[in-house]
Amino acid sequence: MPAGTTTYVRMKRMIVLGLIAGAAPLGGCVNVSAPDKPIEINLNINVTQEVVYRLDGEAKSLIQQNPGIF
Repeated sequence: MPAGTTTYVRMKRMIVLGLIAGAAPLGGCVNVSAPDKPIEINLNINVTQEVVYRLDGEAKSLIQQNPGIF
């Protein structure tokens, strides 16, 4: 093994150890807590309904002949 190879391996190890040591403080702790107030979801919903009816000709004439039936 050439003499420069050992130095290269050591330098590579130092770089890896330095990256690990530098990344360690970034790990941190994550805290999750519920909010003090309830979550409010405001949904503006407009509901419209359209009723379409069709009467049979015979039923229509029966209703016209007897207006007090309904």
